[in-house]
Amino acid sequence: MKIKCVIIDDEQLAISVIENHLKSFDPFEVVGTFNNPLKAYATLEKEKVDVIFLDINMPQMTGFSFIENLNSKPLIIITTAYREYAVKSFELNLLDYLVKPIPFDRFLKTVNKVYQQLYSNSAAGDTGLQQEPHIFLKVDKKLLKVNLNDILYVESLKDYIKVITKIGDYVVHKSLTAITEELPLSNFLRVHRSYTISINKISAIEGNTIEIANRRIPIGRNYLKQTKERILNTNEDSES
Repeated sequence: MKIKCVIIDDEQLAISVIENHLKSFDPFEVVGTFNNPLKAYATLEKEKVDVIFLDINMPQMTGFSFIENLNSKPLIIITTAYREYAVKSFELNLLDYLVKPIPFDRFLKTVNKVYQQLYSNSAAGDTGLQQEPHIFLKVDKKLLKVNLNDILYVESLKDYIKVITKIGDYVVHKSLTAITEELPLSNFLRVHRSYTISINKISAIEGNTIEIANRRIPIGRNYLKQTKERILNTNEDSES
């Protein structure tokens, strides 16, 4: 199924940048672009839209005013040249906040957030999206689709990370903090300053180490309490 989106921005160049970024992701379908936000309402009333890319400062009305007048709210991503509206955006529980000019690597993080949100809802029966949950990783200038269920753990390598999966390992120019934010909290847990693991892939815990696929991963001293509490609670939930 397609992820239908609308782009609203009074600058045509800004719309073109987002459209160009979206061409790298097959599931996305742009069903409308608007320089005037007032004209977007008709499309949103007749078309089921999953995502809105929305500017804030527009002459007809602000992006925040536009949101207030929506009858139903899809995922909303703010795209703006101004940083000072970020706090208000997150108070409104919007999905993300992109500052122009929008680099592709930052846009990729937003796309992965969209996937996590929509596919987790799909598992609960809230949408028609029927794909296995996944993220895209930029590996050797190529966007690689990686199913979340294949990921065993992620290891930090200073300015890079190594994503260890059931079918291979991938080195990505990204921080461990950034990739951990993109992975769903329900299945993944940071256990060390250098490691984030898939909770479902744990085969054993011994002292301050976790075993996954016959590999031993240390639990950092500052992560020990929350790690053991989280893992034990997860096991109890699965047994109940």
